[in-house]
Amino acid sequence: MAPDRFTAFSNMAGSRTRWLWLLLVTLLCYGHRSTGQSTQKYLVLLRDKANSPYSVDRPEQFLSQRSVLRRQKQNIMVKERDLPVNPAYVTQLRQAGATVWYSSRWLNAVLLEATTPVITRIQSLPFVQGLELGQALASARVDIPIRNEALAITSVVSQPLDTSLAYGVSQTQLAQLGADVMHQRGYHGEGMLIGVLDAGFRNANTVRYLKPLFDEKRVVATYDFVTRDTSVYEDDAHGVEVLSTMAATADGTLYGTAYKASYVLLRTEDAATEKPIEEANWLIGAEYADSAGVDIINSSLGYFSFDPPYPSHIYTDLTGTKTLISRAAQWAAEAGIVVVNSAGNEGNNAWRYIIAPADAPDVLAIGGVTSAGTQASFSSIGPSADGRVKPDLAALGSSVVVGLPDGRISYGSGTSFASPLVAGLVAGFWQAHPRLTAVQVREALRRSGSQYATPDNRLGYGIPNFERASVLSDALTPLVLYPNPFSNAIPLSVQWDKLGNTTLDAMLTDLTGRVLWRNQYPVNGIATFVLPNLNLAAGVYLMQLIAGDQRRTVKVVKQ
Repeated sequence: MAPDRFTAFSNMAGSRTRWLWLLLVTLLCYGHRSTGQSTQKYLVLLRDKANSPYSVDRPEQFLSQRSVLRRQKQNIMVKERDLPVNPAYVTQLRQAGATVWYSSRWLNAVLLEATTPVITRIQSLPFVQGLELGQALASARVDIPIRNEALAITSVVSQPLDTSLAYGVSQTQLAQLGADVMHQRGYHGEGMLIGVLDAGFRNANTVRYLKPLFDEKRVVATYDFVTRDTSVYEDDAHGVEVLSTMAATADGTLYGTAYKASYVLLRTEDAATEKPIEEANWLIGAEYADSAGVDIINSSLGYFSFDPPYPSHIYTDLTGTKTLISRAAQWAAEAGIVVVNSAGNEGNNAWRYIIAPADAPDVLAIGGVTSAGTQASFSSIGPSADGRVKPDLAALGSSVVVGLPDGRISYGSGTSFASPLVAGLVAGFWQAHPRLTAVQVREALRRSGSQYATPDNRLGYGIPNFERASVLSDALTPLVLYPNPFSNAIPLSVQWDKLGNTTLDAMLTDLTGRVLWRNQYPVNGIATFVLPNLNLAAGVYLMQLIAGDQRRTVKVVKQ
């Protein structure tokens, strides 16, 4: 599995230019900017995807090979929701006088800019369902003091370092999660792809502690959804600080939890304002990350309060199904991505609770703890508005060692840093256990939490641990068939664990019971084989597996 995963990544990287163009064609739709009247941005919802030139049977039209393989490995079918919006609808919106910024596959919507008369005319088009939130998402920019979810950076690290420990002062944040043991066992995130959605990555491409990341060309794509360009290195500093906790290599000072992983760096947040448009940017950014084939998304962002005149969220919105960003995060998780998000820094404020999208059911919302493992006072609390355990997990959020955009190593506090620490743990853990699905990864990490038996509204299931999760993972993956659907180009692989010393009898039949193929394999604890090319017609078949007293029958689909 690990070589297949790395090969898929290498193929994607080798055709990076082609796929970046395809992603941008899918997501970006440029038009002529309206002039003469003030304009606002709207997210226009479309009624259907009728007469689309795209098909779920040809996902390579709009998803990278790596994205398709991620779904196939986890038996996730490409759905109508994954199809791009109908290009004919986009053309008509542009012809109506709007400037089209982006289209959204998952929401079946178009983010556009228009004057009041134009948007009124657009809402009368037969294929338009309405507007998200029923209003504009953004108007002309208003200069507001920069806000950052991370708390203020404290004093620069100047204490003497124990040079015998390469981790230096970052030892605490790594050891708390068992990431140091993960590294010792050879798992640093190699072959894993992490999408980072943030406010900007100022100077990330020049600071020394990220030099290996760029020298080894492990930043495979960048995009700024706020300004519609590919450069993300001159904007807010928050993203580079977040990235450092995963990707830094600074001997004796700072090592990230996944310092050998590869990254997609995406700017979705405009740190100077707080408007609903940023949730739309996050949606489009998550779709871009999905199309690129990321395994993990880290988002150290969250929303509950917007600048006037935009209405803010209220606590009862936090059900995981109401806010745009939470719906988007859930869709990303359902596409087989492990989505990791900061819980929020509102614990000391009147709000107190988690913020969207941390409320989404399948998002790992991460709270912050001190080095002693107690809740950091600023860390947002749960539960979700519908009573689910939130946050899910916790990691160091107080006095975290982070890299700064000027190249120094310092301390920072906030769940913004707890989240990427866990995202890097996810990368190394998934690398160590590549047969797991995203659902199983989330479950193993939750079960590994320090208070899994007694979760609460402050730390959820507690602090996860690599070793405990590794032990638990063995119970989650006795049998894996992937990809499913399979093809002549990508044949079906079968792996069945915990079988003892026996013989595996494998048989493929059609739905009438006619035997099409049969073979036996010796088993020494684990059985692995690849179905040969049988020139099968497209359709549904049954794979029957018998090992000792264990018997399984699994439906498989040939494309």
